[in-house]
Amino acid sequence: MSADTAPTGRAGGRGQAARGRLPLGVHLLAFCLFAMGSAEFLLAGVLPAIADDLRLTLSSAGALISAFALGVVIGGPPLAVLTLHWPRRTTLVVTQAVFAASVAAGLLTDSYTVLLATRFLCGLAYAGFWAVAAVTAISLVTPDRTARASGVVVSGIGLAMIAGGPAGALLSYFTGWRGGFWGVVAFTVLGAVTVLFALPVTRTDGEASVRREVRAMRRPQLWVVYAVTLLSTAAYMISFNYLAAFLTDVTGIPDVWVPAILALFGVGAFVGLSIGGRIADRRPTHALLTGAVGILVCSVLLAALARHALAVVPLVLLLGIAGFVLNPAVYGRVFTVASDAPTLAGATTVSAFQLGISIVPVLAGAALDAGAGVTSVPWIGAGLALVTVPMVLLDRGITRRRGAPAAG
Repeated sequence: MSADTAPTGRAGGRGQAARGRLPLGVHLLAFCLFAMGSAEFLLAGVLPAIADDLRLTLSSAGALISAFALGVVIGGPPLAVLTLHWPRRTTLVVTQAVFAASVAAGLLTDSYTVLLATRFLCGLAYAGFWAVAAVTAISLVTPDRTARASGVVVSGIGLAMIAGGPAGALLSYFTGWRGGFWGVVAFTVLGAVTVLFALPVTRTDGEASVRREVRAMRRPQLWVVYAVTLLSTAAYMISFNYLAAFLTDVTGIPDVWVPAILALFGVGAFVGLSIGGRIADRRPTHALLTGAVGILVCSVLLAALARHALAVVPLVLLLGIAGFVLNPAVYGRVFTVASDAPTLAGATTVSAFQLGISIVPVLAGAALDAGAGVTSVPWIGAGLALVTVPMVLLDRGITRRRGAPAAG
C-alpha cells in the first residue's frame, strides 16, 4: 500500500488521545490556518495605505475585502467536490500553494484589477483549505474528540485575530503595506512544507462519493445547523466590526486604546474556543445555547452601558468568549449530522461562517443610513442572537425525534 493511500486516519491519534493530548497534526493545521487567516485581518489595518499607494478611494480599496469574502463564500463547496478523490494532504498543500502564489502575485503588481482578482483567488484557496483541514483534523482523533479537534484548528483564526493581523500591520508600518503580506506568504509556504512532510496521510473510511456528499446536503437538520452558524456569527461580528467607532464615539475611549481593546476580543475568542472545544463533544447543545445567550446578554449590556468604559471593556472580552464558544459545537454538529459525507458539509460550514460576516455591513448599514446611532449595532447583534436560540432548540428537537442520543 502506497504512502498516499495508507489509512492512518483515526487510529493515528488514539495513543495521544489516551494520554489527554491531541495529535501534533491538529496543531499543525491550526498554524496553517493562522498563517492564511492573518491575511484577512491584516487587510483592514493597511487599507488606507493601499488606497494611497494605488490612488484609490477608500471604498474601492474596501472592495478587496469583499472580493476575498466572495471567494470564501462560493469557493468551499465546489472545491470540496472537485478535490474529493484527492488525498487530503495533497489538497491541503495545493490550496496553500495557490493561496501563497495569489498573495504574491497581488504584491507584484500595481494593477487594482489584478489585485482584486488575486484576493478572490485567495478566498477560494482559503475556503478549500479550511474545509479540508477540519475534516482532516477529525480523522486524526477518536470520535469523542471531534469537536475539540475542530476547535483547535479554528483557534488558528483566533490567533490570527489576536497576533497575526496586528503583527502584519506593524510590519507593514515599517516596510510599506506589502511587507506584512510577504510575511503571510512566508508563513503559508512554511505551513505547506510542514504539512507535506509532517502531517500523517489520511483517507475517508470508504470510497469517496460525490453522490453521497450531495445527498447528505439534502438533510434539513444540516441546514438548521448552518442557520445557527450564520446567525450566531453575524450576531457577534456586527458588534466587533463597529467596535472602534462605538468605543471612540459613544464610550469616549481615546483612539490609542482601541487596538488593545480589539485585541481583548481576540483573547476572548481564543478562550472561548478552548472552552467550547472541551465541552462541545459531550454537550453540544449546552455549548450552542451558552454561546447564543452569552452573545445576547453581552450585546444588550453593551448597548445599555455604552457610555461606561469600566463596563464596556470587560464586555468586549466576554463577547469574544461567548461568540467563539459556539464554533467547536457547530463543527461537531455538522460532522455528526453528515458523518458519512463530511467534506462537502464541512466546506459549506466555512461558507456559512463567511456569509454571516458578509451580511454584517448590510444590516448595520441599513440601521445607520436610517439615522440610528452606532449604539443600534449591538441591539441588532442581540436580535440575531435571540433568533439563534430557537434554531439550536430545533436542532436538538430533530435529534430527539430521530431517536438519537440527546445532544446535551
